[in-house]
Amino acid sequence: MSSKFKYVDLFAGCGGLSLGLEQAGFELALAVEKSDMAAETFFHNFVERIVEQEDWEKFSSPDTSVLQQAKKKLVVKELAAVLQCKELLSQLKAQDIDLVAGGPPCQGFSLAGRRNPADVRNKLPWQFLEFVEAVHPKAVVIENVSGMKQDFLKHGQSSPFDQLRIALSETGPGYKVQPVLLNAMHFGTPQHRPRVMLIGLRADVAEILGFEGSSQTWKSEFDHIQTTLFNRRPVVAPKATHFGEDILTVADAIGDLSDDGYIENINISEFANEMRESTEWMPKRVRASYSKGALPNHARRRHAPHIETRFRLYQYIRDQGLNAKILNIPKVEGVSKNGLRVMVAEALGNTSLPAKAPDGVTLAEDKIDLVTAIMELGTKKHSQRPLKWSAPSPTVVSLPDDYVHPSLPRTLTVRELARFQSFPDAFEFRAKETTGSLRRRFEVPQYTQVGNAVPPKMAKAVGLSVKKALREALSKAKELPARKIA
Repeated sequence: MSSKFKYVDLFAGCGGLSLGLEQAGFELALAVEKSDMAAETFFHNFVERIVEQEDWEKFSSPDTSVLQQAKKKLVVKELAAVLQCKELLSQLKAQDIDLVAGGPPCQGFSLAGRRNPADVRNKLPWQFLEFVEAVHPKAVVIENVSGMKQDFLKHGQSSPFDQLRIALSETGPGYKVQPVLLNAMHFGTPQHRPRVMLIGLRADVAEILGFEGSSQTWKSEFDHIQTTLFNRRPVVAPKATHFGEDILTVADAIGDLSDDGYIENINISEFANEMRESTEWMPKRVRASYSKGALPNHARRRHAPHIETRFRLYQYIRDQGLNAKILNIPKVEGVSKNGLRVMVAEALGNTSLPAKAPDGVTLAEDKIDLVTAIMELGTKKHSQRPLKWSAPSPTVVSLPDDYVHPSLPRTLTVRELARFQSFPDAFEFRAKETTGSLRRRFEVPQYTQVGNAVPPKMAKAVGLSVKKALREALSKAKELPARKIA
């Protein structure tokens, strides 16, 4: 067992998981990401700063071999291409990899997939497990959204998540697996973002630690409230640190940012200061070419005047303690226009007038004008809402128009959403900013990169827990001559 902890990141995306692992003290051995757009961001932040776009395009080209790309520790291809490269797999196994991590799409996963390779829903998680079987890492982390934990009761099946847990336990030399449900806000991230993970230790490592894993799910909230599900804390459970009043808010995250960038000469939160200053995670070769300048990825979102007014209405309605669905009333079918006006007026109740937005713009002098404004700006959208300065951000998604800034009449910039995810400002996102609806099927622009990422602070906590377990296993193995970690 080497003194340096090496990791592989499969389905790496832009690098949120890798960033957290780097901050926890792991060293990258290889990352695999099929999207050249997400991989461009990864390369720029973990390999070397991209100066000439032509150089990146040549490196990421399908004509560049797996082995050529692997020399720079990033393969921009499907995982299947890596699995076909036996030479690379042998090299990785010889490196004695400590951790293989990643988030393969697993929603349709089924143990039956092993017997039905034609089932495309199973292809990617099985490829992930095939990689684990080839490399024999000491630890494995599989990340995915919390929804996949739900049982398929109507089909009489356990959840894809539980089936994946069983499959990992039977992979290669065998793994002892602990399911965890983590919320990013419990790890110093200003965002409510629940995610499930499987954290496994190779059987020989687990045996030294006396770790058996469990079919029960450890939750990050158990570090705050007692549970009867566990007699003791699982050795691989990440340590949650933020609860109650310690949970960070939107104000902590972006209160120091204006449309033009940094607001200077103000008291800023500890989190915002960390986001401004953090560069310790950068590999030396990247840090050497990094120069702090203007805030990257903070292009102000532009909207038509009537859209800005609608955003101000959202903010005003929020501040009055009313339901944003008031703006849906004008689109209700089967009701006369006068009937709709009455419904809007009743929903507003004794609202405060004149109606003013947080930026000082007057929306209406009286209730009649306010009802008229809502009738003119009504929308069928149900997902759009303004954020609250005093609460954590809701789960960051890949669409830029779902959330409205707390006090400015616009949606959030890439950088603001990246702050909610806990990406430092020195982490620069590459490729186009956003894309059209049809192209979202195969393009991964900046907003999607941010929305799909694992929050680095949560990933760091996972990395620290795995590293602690591996160090303890190494220490115990040295004390027991008969025990050896292969």
